[in-house]
Amino acid sequence: MYIETEATPNPSTLKFLPGRQVMSAGTREFTSPEAAEASPLAQMLFDLGDVTGVFFGHDFVSVTAAPGVEWASLKPQVASVLLDHFVSQAPLFTAGTASFSVPGDEDDLLDGQADDPADADVVAQIKDLIETRVRPAVANDGGDIIYRGFREGVVFLTMQGACSGCPSSSATLKHGIEGLLKHYVPEVTEVRAA
Repeated sequence: MYIETEATPNPSTLKFLPGRQVMSAGTREFTSPEAAEASPLAQMLFDLGDVTGVFFGHDFVSVTAAPGVEWASLKPQVASVLLDHFVSQAPLFTAGTASFSVPGDEDDLLDGQADDPADADVVAQIKDLIETRVRPAVANDGGDIIYRGFREGVVFLTMQGACSGCPSSSATLKHGIEGLLKHYVPEVTEVRAA
């Protein structure tokens, strides 16, 4: 087995491609060693000591290095952990903790509030554009984007994986995603990070 790597727009994050499915549905992000206890793989990556984030996508694992850590020394360690995990076919999650994020879950909505039913057609258009145009592009960069709500013309989104904390994430939201949504959905006036 060979694990490929790809750079992401976030210089602190590398995307590792094991050549097989990582998550069958949704995504999962770990931003602390405590959160990583739900996954033996994420926990082993945090145990390396120089990892500050782990993100599982459909067919990739994005790993974020601590500030000041050079990928030249960390990359072989991460690849070794991933190789051992996938070759041994170990479970991705500890029993009973296999939750994951599926875009549009009620838990993902801004302040837990549902969108206004009067905006249902607009919200459906926004979600469709995010699902078909935005999420694939963001996944190519080692991350994901989650719809959080639509209020008074403003779309709220959360960036995950390589995209959260990326120096260009605000530009991606404002110039890329906002421009796309405004073009196809005139009711959208702004996109904000949630």
